[in-house]
Amino acid sequence: MRIWPRSLVGQVLLTVAVALLAAQAISAALLFRASEERRTHAVVGVLALQLQDAEGARDRSERMRERRAARGVPLREGARRMRLEFAADSPRMAIDTTEPELARELADLFGLDRTAGAVRVVSHPAARDPRLIARLREGRLTGRWAEGRKGRMYVASRRLDDGTWATARTVAPPREPGMVRGLILQTIVLFGIIMLAIWIILRRIARPLAALTGRVEAFARTRDPADQVEPEGPDDIRRLIAAHNAMEARIAAMLDEKDVMLGAIGHDLKTPLAALRVRIESVEDEAERSKMAAGIEDIVRTLDDILSLARVGRASDPPERTELGALAASVVEEFEDMGQPVELAHGPRVVAPVHVTWAKRALRNLVSNAVRYGGGAHVAVSKDGGDAVITVTDGGPGIPADRLETITEPFVRGEASRNRETGGAGLGLTLARAIAEAHGGRLVLANQPEGGLLAELRFPAPAAGRP
Repeated sequence: MRIWPRSLVGQVLLTVAVALLAAQAISAALLFRASEERRTHAVVGVLALQLQDAEGARDRSERMRERRAARGVPLREGARRMRLEFAADSPRMAIDTTEPELARELADLFGLDRTAGAVRVVSHPAARDPRLIARLREGRLTGRWAEGRKGRMYVASRRLDDGTWATARTVAPPREPGMVRGLILQTIVLFGIIMLAIWIILRRIARPLAALTGRVEAFARTRDPADQVEPEGPDDIRRLIAAHNAMEARIAAMLDEKDVMLGAIGHDLKTPLAALRVRIESVEDEAERSKMAAGIEDIVRTLDDILSLARVGRASDPPERTELGALAASVVEEFEDMGQPVELAHGPRVVAPVHVTWAKRALRNLVSNAVRYGGGAHVAVSKDGGDAVITVTDGGPGIPADRLETITEPFVRGEASRNRETGGAGLGLTLARAIAEAHGGRLVLANQPEGGLLAELRFPAPAAGRP
């Protein structure tokens, strides 16, 4: 599953969402830490207040016991205060957890030596404290003490001057109500407001960029300056679209000038070549006349290839949905009529939108190369994912690996000599590649493991029902 989105809007929104989540998590951690520190300080303050006048409280408690004894009032164990008691040693329980930080804070408040052990602080679950349980059973505790049984009990003992220990108890104050709920609500509100604002801004940027991208792709295919994108969005995007429209118009104008120039060159060159072809008929030497005619034909073919290469992608008609098996069969039949060893493999029915004349020209060039350099050609039509593929293979020597990348450049030949018997002008593969790319496809060349060259014309093949 892909997590990182491809679009600009998706990437920015995901980045902002992660950043907001991280910021809120840090904020929540800091708020929780501050809340816990406040609760801790509250516990320390309560324990310090109870232990501060421990000796005076003990004296008052003794005098009260003496007066009750003098009046004959029976003394009850439960009458002693819940929060403060005196004993020869501080109480200890197996469930206690020592709290050294609280002990140090209390020692500092009382001005005692931290290392002397004059102050001890432990904690344990309030529900398991025997004194609290006994008071609850007697119904003598209400309010915070009764509610605090679900929390934690803190027990602090301070050693008095005569060696006895005064022990105070308190329950941890409850956490701030609704803190987590408030953080969640705050996060939702922030996410909603910020993400909506960013989405609106990004849509204002992404929509004209998407339109511009589609226009660039369309112009690359058709080279038609019509239907330019109207500038919209922020000022920077408007300037970009306006600059692209101006560049597109200049490119279209240059292409038109090129077509006019090439047409003029073709006319100016072919006319004297035709006249020259007529004049050589008067040459009496048959061998010389044949050489001269072959030279003229070479010049005409090269000129035709150059003009065809220049006109690729400037077709006036849209591509037609064509059954590529039938197209390949017609090309193979042409070579079979000339006695060339070319075969067509049976395959599935594959339909793709192509300019039939240009597609045939590209396939002819590949088959011609296979026959010239490999002694024969094997043609097959197949479907590979979203591509319609016409494959041409041969049993020749292939192309050196270091030249596979450059062999489709203009005037680059697989055979180094300029002999017309062993190769053309070096425009066949260039023209095939240009035709494939004009259709939005590509030309793929690779050496086969068993020997020979594999050439693939790949054309986009939309799914059924799509234009």
